[in-house]
Amino acid sequence: MKRQILFSIALLSFVISPTTTSARQWTLRECIDYALQNNITLQKSRINKLSAQEDIFQSQAALLPSLSASTGHNVSYQPWPETGRAQVQNGYVEQSVDKVYYNGSYGVSSNWTVWNGNRNRNTVKLNEMAAEQAELDSATTANNIQEQIAQLYVQILYSAEAIKVNKQSLETSIKNEQRGKAFVEVGKMSRADLAQLTSQRAQDEYNIVEAESALRNYKRQLKQLLQIVDTEEFDIVIPETTDEMALQVVPALQEVYSYALEQRPEIKNAKLGIETSDLNIKMAKAQRLPTIGVSASAVTNTSSMSSNAWGSQLKNNFNLGGGFNVSIPILDNRSTKTAVNKAKLQRENYMLELKNQQTTLYSTLENYWLQAVTNQEKFKAAKIATESAQTSYDMLSGKFEQKLINIVELMQGRDALLKAQQNELQSKYLTILNIDMLKFYETGELR
Repeated sequence: MKRQILFSIALLSFVISPTTTSARQWTLRECIDYALQNNITLQKSRINKLSAQEDIFQSQAALLPSLSASTGHNVSYQPWPETGRAQVQNGYVEQSVDKVYYNGSYGVSSNWTVWNGNRNRNTVKLNEMAAEQAELDSATTANNIQEQIAQLYVQILYSAEAIKVNKQSLETSIKNEQRGKAFVEVGKMSRADLAQLTSQRAQDEYNIVEAESALRNYKRQLKQLLQIVDTEEFDIVIPETTDEMALQVVPALQEVYSYALEQRPEIKNAKLGIETSDLNIKMAKAQRLPTIGVSASAVTNTSSMSSNAWGSQLKNNFNLGGGFNVSIPILDNRSTKTAVNKAKLQRENYMLELKNQQTTLYSTLENYWLQAVTNQEKFKAAKIATESAQTSYDMLSGKFEQKLINIVELMQGRDALLKAQQNELQSKYLTILNIDMLKFYETGELR
């Protein structure tokens, strides 16, 4: 019986105890794929693309004839009709005049613009270009999102490594503080020196809290970019980052720029803008040309005052018609000239936009390249500085134990080591980030 009670208590505690699940860890590729599917800005750009596609369908349908059907039905009341007198209804003389009578009409009509200076066909081309521009806008947005994700991802990696460095520094500070307490007890250190060691340990704890806060903030920004709003803990996979990744050959700036000029969507979009302005110029000039259209119709009508049957009336009153019209512009109050001039100005604007995009692209790549080269050199120097600072601090620690140096010299050596470690970390991750950005512009992929 006692065993059963213990088993029941254990089972109950298992059921009511909170279950702990580890947070999902996201790789860089998973973050990018998720953002490309769920980011709201990107989804809006896709909607704009679909809207532009509808404009294409509309302009294509405008090349075909229009067809419409109409019918009208009227009931009239004439309280005092004149007897013995005929009345004309729908083009026919009706001998019977009723107080209440009904008229019905039925018709089908069609209109077709045969030629209007090719403006209708050029409208289709213009809408196709607009759809392509919308697609390029979407691709540009996707690229920008991928860049932001990569930058935040590397910031998270750097912050995680910085926390490790600060924790290692805290361990050293705790050991120094404990060693100082032992020295105070035997009278080999003053309490003022011990207070400095305690202050350093507290400062390291503060640095850890600050670094962890920065890490959480970068994760929050990444979650926002991924449009994740749930309360589930968010974390990323910490890939292995070797020194070789920071020491690899930096891609040549001119080669990356040459590729980006041919492949980047913002450059293609600016070039396409020039093409659309050329088409707009043609369409504006076409306003000076005649417009030719044709029309056709079929109509019939009925009346209650006719003695003929309803079907006979439809047949007897049936009428077919057709015609064409030509509109020739003579004076249009300068609207055509204004349209042509504005289209030409738009083309100049797109030319400037293309030049601006090319300049911006080169500046962006040059910045990535300079940052990669500079931080790579910093990393090489920082590695040597870290090794030297570590050796120096080890020697200072030994001398401190032997009371050959004071607390100030020990803390100076420890601060120099911490600064060297942080410089090495920062230059390492900045080098990796900027090299990856150059490769992204060169290959169009982030790995």
